[in-house]
Amino acid sequence: MRPYAGRSADDRSAERRERLLEAGLELFATVGAAGATMTAICAHAKLTERYFYQSFSSKEDLLKQVIAAVSSEVRVAALDALASPASTVEKQVENAISAFVGVMTADRRKGRVAMIESSAVESLRAYRQELLRDFASLVAEQAHALYGDRAWSTPRSEINAILFVGGLAELVVTWLNGEIDVTPTQIVAAATDNFVSTARRP
Repeated sequence: MRPYAGRSADDRSAERRERLLEAGLELFATVGAAGATMTAICAHAKLTERYFYQSFSSKEDLLKQVIAAVSSEVRVAALDALASPASTVEKQVENAISAFVGVMTADRRKGRVAMIESSAVESLRAYRQELLRDFASLVAEQAHALYGDRAWSTPRSEINAILFVGGLAELVVTWLNGEIDVTPTQIVAAATDNFVSTARRP
């Protein structure tokens, strides 16, 4: 297809998709998945519904893709932090958890959509659970990578990882809802202590 204003059709399509993802993030976080209408999302993105359906099959599909984007950002940030030089293993753990918590709390919209709105839509609850299990598997793998023979073997490592991820997710939700008076730094410190004390044998 012919370029328009020096941009290819694929570039323009990708740019419209990003605008819709940003509109979805904003509205799902501020008015909720139930309150965010297709009309409002398209108006926020300054696009017509015709362009919406070129990228997404439904409002639920858009929400799923927003959640997937946040999940990917968290995963990349945490793994990058783990790979960065650190003075101790505990510092590596702290850096990774700080990266996770940072994504969820620095832009609260991301935390609300990934942690709260993901469970508000019945059709996406299984997807949310799948993401949490994937993160738990990643935590178990990294525990073995960090502690080697000192790490718990399966199934104990899997149990500990699910407890850790589920607990951290619930703690972040509690913070996002304003139900606990702590700072993200305090969350990171507590989660780091929890991981270090449970990921390896005494």
